[in-house]
Amino acid sequence: MRVKKVPLREIYVWQIPVRIFHWVNAFCIFFLIISGLLIAYPPAILQGDGAQQLGYWFGYLRFTHMVLGVILIVNFLARIYWMFAGNKFARWDNYIPLKKKQWRGIFDTLKVDIFLLSPKPIYDIGHNSLAAVTYGFLFLMLVVQSITGLCLWSPTADIIGAEAFEGLAFKLGGLMIVKQIHFYLMWVFVLFMIIHIYLVFYHDYIERNGIASSIIGGWKFIDTEVVEEYQKELQNEELIKEKEHTIRELKKRGNK
Repeated sequence: MRVKKVPLREIYVWQIPVRIFHWVNAFCIFFLIISGLLIAYPPAILQGDGAQQLGYWFGYLRFTHMVLGVILIVNFLARIYWMFAGNKFARWDNYIPLKKKQWRGIFDTLKVDIFLLSPKPIYDIGHNSLAAVTYGFLFLMLVVQSITGLCLWSPTADIIGAEAFEGLAFKLGGLMIVKQIHFYLMWVFVLFMIIHIYLVFYHDYIERNGIASSIIGGWKFIDTEVVEEYQKELQNEELIKEKEHTIRELKKRGNK
């Protein structure tokens, strides 16, 4: 399915911090999955005599896994900050469906991507509503995965707060339960990565808006009508802010 040509306008969508977060996140998650699988299922060649020949390989593997986990957590905390400091497309309210427009966008995207009930692509400047809600769910999974990872690290960690995470692991049912949660959640990220890569190239093909390259350069090519509608929304938001500011000023003067 290819969409017919429409007039497009170039618009800057993804700021540098968002792009850095994306690629650091992708790098860390990919190698955390690889190292996590090796920790859970060491290959036969790395056991017994083979392990002795490689020396302290398992310790280095665990250390690498923990370092990547810490980088992931710091990167995620920076992204949370940018949810409040970034532009409209990076804001926190994109990831929580609070408006009717977002719910409508979710159902419209499901028709195109999942149920194939409509051949008409959904044009969005930032994330489409379904993708945004999915990323919001992924952020929650990152929180859980980070906490369970810190709980597993806590018995051998010489860091501030290690005792608190060790106590939390006990409350959750012990390290074995925490380990199972951590392991099974890993497969959520594996599934997400597969679907995410497929949909990125799928939308890039049917929408012709440079969605794949936008996470590198930050720019997307959007239908002119969609851009004009977006600009009108921005103008309306600015007018509302100006009116609210005027009302506050008048109230201050009235109180004096």
